[in-house]
Amino acid sequence: QVHLVESGGGLVQPGGSLRLSCASSRLTFNTYAMRWYRQAPGKERELVAAISTTGATNYADSVKGRFTISRDNAKNTVYLQMDSLKPEDTAVYYCNAVRRTASYWGQGTQVTVSS
Repeated sequence: QVHLVESGGGLVQPGGSLRLSCASSRLTFNTYAMRWYRQAPGKERELVAAISTTGATNYADSVKGRFTISRDNAKNTVYLQMDSLKPEDTAVYYCNAVRRTASYWGQGTQVTVSS
């Protein structure tokens, strides 16, 4: 059974930084595209950032220039570096692994940006 486990969430003040990690197991990690989504209360889940198997990245307009997605295939882990955080970044952040019709999700990690 595939497992994706997010970590690194927490409470941070506006302007602060957090680094999320998503560790995978029982997954041929380097063959999967990896994505970070988030879902705020009362809102739909939205794609935040994605990284392909070759390392190509793309970002939601709302996080461009502030968030950076990266992957370490040797550690079967994807990261999301979040800088200059804003209150509107508050959400549960989910890791997603995708390959063709296969899609796996983590359980999510809470990020709260508040003073």
